[in-house]
Amino acid sequence: MGSDTACDRISSISPPSPDDVRSWEQEFEAAAARPLEQRLKYAFIHTYKPVLDDAPFRAFATMREYREWCQSHLPDWLGYGRV
Repeated sequence: MGSDTACDRISSISPPSPDDVRSWEQEFEAAAARPLEQRLKYAFIHTYKPVLDDAPFRAFATMREYREWCQSHLPDWLGYGRV
């Protein structure tokens, strides 16, 4: 079994067909024609964030306290850990 890298996969992706491009342009034009209020309503998707969304607010006396809380309470995939 050969090693399949991200570069190998990207280089094997074919460019979109003219029909695909035309379809995307039509979708874009339709979206651009919608009123701004409607576009904003559907532009943002709420994603539940464990622990962060479970309380209305949290307050910390120091930045150190906040960082320690993030490190010990939040899942790594949220990106609040120390680098």
